[in-house]
Amino acid sequence: MGFGLVVRFVARDVTAAHAFDELAREALEGIRTKEPGTLVYVNHAVPDEPRVRVFYELYADREAFEEHERQPHVRRFLAERGQHLESFEVTFLDEIDGKGPSADRSGR
Repeated sequence: MGFGLVVRFVARDVTAAHAFDELAREALEGIRTKEPGTLVYVNHAVPDEPRVRVFYELYADREAFEEHERQPHVRRFLAERGQHLESFEVTFLDEIDGKGPSADRSGR
């Protein structure tokens, strides 16, 4: 069963938002190549809110999320993101049902 989260970040200013995007892009290189349990990891811009970014993350399970958190590229992102941010809020999600890269829910 999938385990996810949504994180809303507010950057200090637009320049900091772009620097934050670059930091996230660097982390994504490792996420794409070294984290098979990370199913979805997307940085979104919010229309009409140039300082806001929203991450949607979906993991195969809680263990895959914990493995993600231990990765050097993620630890670097977590250590350095604060310099660009005014605030952030994390919402954890437990999958109930749906369509996506997690296991087929149809039972077939």
